[in-house]
Parts: sequence; structure tokens; C-alpha cells
Amino acid sequence: MENWITRIVATLCAAGSCGLFWMLGVFVAVPWREGRMLALERIELQLIGVPLLTGLAAAWGALHLYALADRGVNPKTYATIRALLVIASIAAVIGGMAWSQARMAG
Repeated sequence: MENWITRIVATLCAAGSCGLFWMLGVFVAVPWREGRMLALERIELQLIGVPLLTGLAAAWGALHLYALADRGVNPKTYATIRALLVIASIAAVIGGMAWSQARMAG
């Protein structure tokens, strides 16, 4: 029972990290499209940095919770969840960028 509670909390953390990575994609779409990723203004750095750092922290926490529940008992399940979280995070960033670019004028 404890493992299931840990997995549920880890899944909530993972979902939150994917939401933060989606926000990262939304905010990075404009500078990416304009080709000025290396010349960001201070506010843009904050808009990109906060979702990036908090998303990484939430994903790291989720992986540690999954490790508590599954690494010793089901190492293959843990490895699969770890790979799926990385794929979902990348997909969330791409989805956020696509959402933002679809709403840009011109």
C-alpha cells in the first residue's frame, strides 16, 4: 500500500513537471523563432529560467519518489518510468512551443 501512495505522489510531481516544461516551451517559442536565444533580455531569462529550474526540480523529485517505490523491487519498471518521464518532458516542451507558435501573428 505504501508503494502505491508513493507512486501516486510521484505521478503528481511528474505531471506538475510536465506542466512546467510546457510553460517553458510557451515562453521559449518567441525568442527561438526570432533566432535570438543567445541575446535574451532579463525578463525573458526569468520567464524561461523559472519553469526550467522548477520543472527540473519537480522531475528530479518525482524520479526519487519512483526510486523509493520501485528501484529495489522492480528495476525494469523504474527504468521504463524514467525513460517515459524524459520523453514526456521533451514532448511537453515541444507541445508548448507548438501551442505558442500557432497563436503568433505573422
